[in-house]
Amino acid sequence: MTPAAIAVQPGVEQPMGEIPPEESSVQENELIELVVTAEQDAGYRVPNASTATRTDTPLRDIPASIQVVPRQVIEDRGVTNVGEALQNVSGTNSEIYGGNVAIPRLRGFASFDSFFRNGTSLGGFAYDNSNTDNIEQVEVLKGPASVLFGQGSPGGIINLVTKKPLSEPYYNLGFSVGSFEEYRPSFDISGPLNPEKTVLYRFVGSYNRARSFVEFANSERYFLAPSLEWRISPDTKLALDLEFIDSSATFICGVPAVGRGVADIPRSRALCESGDFGDPFGKDDLQRYNLSATFEHRFSQDWSVRNTFAVRSSNLRRAQGGYSNFDEATGEFSSRQRFTSDDSVSSYFNNLDITGNFKTGSIEHKLLIGFELGRETRNRRIFFGGVDLDTPFNIFSPVYSTDRFRFNSFPFGTQRDENFTTYAFYLQDQIAFTDNLKLLLGGRFDSFQRKIDNLITSTTTERTTSVFSPRVGLVYQPIQPVSLYASFVQGFEPNTANLADGSAPPPQKATQYEVGVKADLSDRVTATLAYFDITKTNIPTTDPDNRSFSVVTGEVKSRGVELDISGEISPGWNMIAAYAYTDAFVSQDNRIPVGNRFIFTPRHSFSLWNTYQIQQGTLEGLGFGLGLYYVGEREADLVNSFAVPSYLRTDASIFYRRDNWRAQINFQNVFNTQYFVGTNEFREGGVMPGAPFSVVGSVSITF
Repeated sequence: MTPAAIAVQPGVEQPMGEIPPEESSVQENELIELVVTAEQDAGYRVPNASTATRTDTPLRDIPASIQVVPRQVIEDRGVTNVGEALQNVSGTNSEIYGGNVAIPRLRGFASFDSFFRNGTSLGGFAYDNSNTDNIEQVEVLKGPASVLFGQGSPGGIINLVTKKPLSEPYYNLGFSVGSFEEYRPSFDISGPLNPEKTVLYRFVGSYNRARSFVEFANSERYFLAPSLEWRISPDTKLALDLEFIDSSATFICGVPAVGRGVADIPRSRALCESGDFGDPFGKDDLQRYNLSATFEHRFSQDWSVRNTFAVRSSNLRRAQGGYSNFDEATGEFSSRQRFTSDDSVSSYFNNLDITGNFKTGSIEHKLLIGFELGRETRNRRIFFGGVDLDTPFNIFSPVYSTDRFRFNSFPFGTQRDENFTTYAFYLQDQIAFTDNLKLLLGGRFDSFQRKIDNLITSTTTERTTSVFSPRVGLVYQPIQPVSLYASFVQGFEPNTANLADGSAPPPQKATQYEVGVKADLSDRVTATLAYFDITKTNIPTTDPDNRSFSVVTGEVKSRGVELDISGEISPGWNMIAAYAYTDAFVSQDNRIPVGNRFIFTPRHSFSLWNTYQIQQGTLEGLGFGLGLYYVGEREADLVNSFAVPSYLRTDASIFYRRDNWRAQINFQNVFNTQYFVGTNEFREGGVMPGAPFSVVGSVSITF
């Protein structure tokens, strides 16, 4: 097997400082060994990930639940956004807002700011239109992750690992067409820019245009992702990459609640209007840039440094319409609400990691020392307007308005500039007492500053918070294929509450205890079983003595069991399966009854996706896929006044791979199940319907 034969595989990152064949035989042997490992690990089973420790560590040696959705699963399912890819991870329930924004809930907690790209925060609006074109794999670290990644959701983080430039020419062209007038051309090209193969490039792009299953709704998206890698020497490299998204999508309103359930109307019915962008229905317009530069240098066999500098810029312009004062008996809204916003976010983050291996006697250490500096600026411009309707809007027999209005023309709203600055230092030691007993110790100190300029009241609010986040984990391997682990970790989120005495509130804190077992069921199949207990404290609740302010006495608990299995069951049969039992509830509050279920978190959820490809004979290359996705009943608001029912959705595919081309047909929601995928957290806002039966056909060819 030659290195060139492996290099054409998209996304297989070559080791730093690839040595040409004419170099010494010792170096050549080391290179071949690394490349062979990359090929063996391709498919549904991924043995290594860097998200949990910021070091390249086998998953079986990490005392935490971390699940990986590899590129092969994304391609086999034909999914084009991260929210769909996360359906194959236990304890993850992505909510869809407005028909086009996917916000994951991990272990019951919404993860607005928990998206990372190659280990660096993506900042604001990262959850909007996060597509899969440039993603090699999606890594999900469960539980609080502040010890390495700073502030974030107690449920965990989502790290998007991007495709890397290849040292051999690679050209892939694809085209797909599907239900609701969808069509999508794409390309992925890579290779060297010089004969020495020390300067490599990759360019990924796509265009997507489609109508929605909801009346009058449509979307359009451009995506471009060029990247460069300069291998300065065998021990040093510099990587530059850029992502650009320009998208426009109709905003879709949710179905309102009636009694304990949801109004019985067709899922295709449009329920909100706006009037801007030359369209009587609302629009979301997003432009986003992600630019990063990563420098890596290896001082010796044991010590190396890695620095990443990232700049992000996003602008989200929205015009939305809706209704209020809903009469559940008649299905009529008597008032119309209109909303426009023009929000921009710009940020930069710098991560410096120093890693080293050393020994103290017979004990081995893998040390990580890290520094982080980040600044994010958000300029928020939000305007509200409303009007009583001469003719009430009836959801059972709607009559739509054709009114237009000027952007930002309403009298009420918010105009403020927000600045966030983070300084952090973290230290981690992965200690191996013996080959089968490993200890992970870590800690991080964050200083977080928040400044808000209210442009309407001409007032400025400044707050500074300092937090220490610890982490302890132990792994014991009684036999080589089995790892038993236990961990304790804490995380935090800044608190925006306003206290009556004017003091700065303490940050919201999350504490997690987790135990689990990881097992290699074979050399190609792995499984993780975990039990977790998370308590989130210092949540703002209404001050009983002054309802204009808050007290930080709220508390939420989430406990559960998760099981994930992935790999190649037998030659040609690949599978990824997940099950989660999640008990998330309010444990302390001034207003919400203790014991209420947490928003949109099912007690039971299950997913299964598997494919089988014929290995020989005249039908070699022909394959079939089948997926089952079950989500239990979910409460749609915190007061638990209404719920959405459970559902079981079935997906399928048929594909044919031969030489350098692939043809595929994916069927989603085969039995046309009616289900719901998101909540606006109040009765009139309702819940978002899921898509009906749809078909997408695609073909790709590689040169």
